Amino acid sequence: MVKIAEITAQGMDTKKFIDEKTKEIATTVGSGLAINALSGGVDSSAVTMLGHKALGKRLKTYFINNGIMREGEPERVVALFKGFGVTVELLDAQAEFFKALKGITDPEQKREAITQTFYKNVFGRIVKESGAKYLLQGTILTDVDETIAGIKRQHNVFEQLGIDPQAAFGYKIIEPLVQLRKDGVRKVAEALGLPKVVYDRMPFPGPALSARVIGEATPERIKTARRATAIVEEEFSAVNAFQYMAILHEDRVTGIRAGKREFGQQIEIRCWDSIDARVASPTRLPFEMLEKVSKRMIAEVPGVVSVTYNITTKPPSTIEAV
Repeated sequence: MVKIAEITAQGMDTKKFIDEKTKEIATTVGSGLAINALSGGVDSSAVTMLGHKALGKRLKTYFINNGIMREGEPERVVALFKGFGVTVELLDAQAEFFKALKGITDPEQKREAITQTFYKNVFGRIVKESGAKYLLQGTILTDVDETIAGIKRQHNVFEQLGIDPQAAFGYKIIEPLVQLRKDGVRKVAEALGLPKVVYDRMPFPGPALSARVIGEATPERIKTARRATAIVEEEFSAVNAFQYMAILHEDRVTGIRAGKREFGQQIEIRCWDSIDARVASPTRLPFEMLEKVSKRMIAEVPGVVSVTYNITTKPPSTIEAV
């Protein structure tokens, strides 16, 4: 297994890093084409800008609408990058992803279903149609560490596990950010000219809202998690935290609504203080803020009768629930 030499945010010469990675991408791809998936998160956004700096129109950027993103995400990301002069093609693959997720409750099996659908099916087709031989993606060092340690199989880690993407999917993968952690990626994104709304954006999991749904990620349950997520992000927008989220639990609990028993759903809220996601502590939020979020959840998310707040550190907890 090849050991990755970490470049810390404190020790990084950002301009030198960008120049070196731009040249590496250009040299690797040569006169050919590369493709990349843009989700709007800081990792994929930084990679998109690096790729377009290196390749120009020879990098084809796609937003894969997998049906498990946040409210308005596809349209927002496409419009934002159009303003940077980057054309993003929006592909609707919702039916394909939900078919792959059907009946699956195990967290690792869900991640594997998303991985195979994304890399083998969706991008496999794009590669064949475009003639591209390379996929540019935003794998970072924490993704690799957590996967190798067996903590969580990140969807974007292959070669470090001995998987050859060329043999498995038909194309090679370029990972210019793999020596960095999240704080380093933020510095690169800022230096590339991306706005604060992008470079300082909260992390969001590769498996998207399916990582926020414990149990089967059906369209209906994703819809519940999506609305709950929107409420948390609206109410916590002024909180100076590393990450916050809403999680839909699988077990139902007894509640009372309109004087009658309701066997309803429960939402867990998590809010984290961290630098690089390796360790994290729950943010000490005012009770009034939590109370307001709870009231909105009960009123605005159909079927929710219970709202809780996680107060366990990482470790032993993890930032995401699954």
